[in-house]
This record gives sequence, structure tokens and C-alpha cells, in this order.
Amino acid sequence: MASLNQAKFLIAALLWFAGTAAGAENITLESTTSTEQSGLFAHLLPLFKKASGVDVKVVAVGTGQALELGRRGDADALLVHDQAAEEKFVAEGFGLKRYPVMYNDFVLIGPKTDPAAVRGSDIVIAFRKISAGNAPFISRGDKSGTNSAEIRYWTTAGLASRRGSGYKECGCGMGPALNIAAASGAYVLADRGTWLAFKNRGGLTVLVEGDKRLFNQYGAIVVNPAKHPHVKTALAQQFVDWIVSPTGQAAIASYKIGGEQLFFPNASQ
Repeated sequence: MASLNQAKFLIAALLWFAGTAAGAENITLESTTSTEQSGLFAHLLPLFKKASGVDVKVVAVGTGQALELGRRGDADALLVHDQAAEEKFVAEGFGLKRYPVMYNDFVLIGPKTDPAAVRGSDIVIAFRKISAGNAPFISRGDKSGTNSAEIRYWTTAGLASRRGSGYKECGCGMGPALNIAAASGAYVLADRGTWLAFKNRGGLTVLVEGDKRLFNQYGAIVVNPAKHPHVKTALAQQFVDWIVSPTGQAAIASYKIGGEQLFFPNASQ
């Protein structure tokens, strides 16, 4: 009887150890609120887990904060959308390599009544009209990739320091910014993916799209273990290799809402 109990104990211990070891196969991915709130990760990560056995814990913040957390070693990999900042991150030695992954575009959202008469395909003209009319505008103000793009448009419009009395910063993610805009009848710059997934649209609609300056590129980076030896480099690289592979790229392309594709793969470019 004792030997049988010992055998049972050994089997239980082995099962516990196997489960613990399996649980150790995980990485932390710092990414954007747009990729999280659009539902993309809920679509992609189960497919990656099935292929690899690796769990991915996503921390969704603005791109600027994601890069800063990467610099501190609080991530194994990044998936963000501010190419200039990403290239600087790699050049400073914090990342191994930047991989282009996918793109979509930014769109200017606003009330269907369009009180500032911005409707069209020129984002700079639209921003000038918003400023001139002191129209309500919600800025994320969070150093995200979307916020960085917005600042570029204000600067190109010659309005870096004067954006109208209706300009307000929320210091929040894309979803909350859209909620505030919907509640207040304001304009807001958004990535198309989050907008398509957004349910609380109220009286909002897309007013400006199609400007080539609205192109929105996403890149993936493995954090450099030379800076932070605890980084799970092999597992993080496994994730990046998968997302830029034909399988991962097809998974990105297959994610749609209402028949409309949210992200377009471009790892080969």
C-alpha cells in the first residue's frame, strides 16, 4: 500500500512540475491600446499559443510608454506604431531589430453634422479648420503612436502651439478618447482598427480619410538581452518570427469586423 501511495505521490509531483514548467513558457509584450482594443490580440494570440505553446501577456499602453518600459527591461518584446521612435530605440541598443509587421491608417472622426466643415481627404486642412473654428477636439495626449501622429499634423498645419480653445487632452487610450468624443460631439484622430471595433459611436462618423500622411505602420522588436539579461529572448523571437511568417501574416489579414479588414500585413516590405 505504501509503495502505491508513493507512486501516486510521484505521479502527482511530476504532473505538477510539468504544469509549472508549461506555465513558465510565457512572454510579456508591450503594445498599443489600438491593437488591444481593436480585438486583434484576442484573434491572434490563441493561434500563436496553439502553434507554439507560449502564452503572451499583453500590456496595452501608448507607444511612447511601451518603448520606455522596453528601455527599463519590463518587456520581452514590443509591437508598436511610431517608426521613427522604434528605429531610435533599436539604434540606442535597446532592441535587437525592428520588423515591419502590418499597417492600417488613421482617420479623423467627428460629428456627422461636421460643424467645422472638415470633411474631405486633407488632414492638414481639416486641422486648420478645427483650430480656426475653436471646434471641440479630443487629443489622447499620452505620447502614443496616435498622439505622435496627431502632433505631426498640427505641426505641419503650423499650429504646434495654437490649436483652438476647443482642444482638450484626455491622457487616455484610444477607446476612452472615442467615448469622450462621442459624449461631447468632438473631433478625434483614431486608428481605423479601433474605430471599426468601437461600439459607442453615437453621432460620430469618419470625416477625413485617404490622405497618404494618415498611413499607420506597426513594427515588432525583441528587447536586447545585452541591456537586460532576464529578457526571454528566444521566446520573444519565436513570437516575432511567427507574426511575420506567412502563417502570422495570414492571421492578421483574416481579422475582420463586419467584413472589413482592420490591419494589412506587410512584413515582406
